[in-house]
Amino acid sequence: MMESKMEKQMVSVDEIGDSRCIKRDTVYKWISEKGMPAHKMGRFWKLKKYDVDEWVRDGNSGDFKEDDENWKVLLIEEELHKKMWEVG
Repeated sequence: MMESKMEKQMVSVDEIGDSRCIKRDTVYKWISEKGMPAHKMGRFWKLKKYDVDEWVRDGNSGDFKEDDENWKVLLIEEELHKKMWEVG
């Protein structure tokens, strides 16, 4: 079965947690209690990194204030990494 373009853009709860240095339980909490943008696909939640980053930037996570600077650093590093691949 071929994956749709939308499915390729989406990542798992674990991938979001790992790439953004947040606990898996926090991701689930934000999905259920704070409306983090996520889509249920079968038994699993899938998320788009861009949508999640926008959601955090807009201050929707609420309890992530202390680590906001860490999140910004991760976003900047990811953008730099993308640009390096575009150039090289």
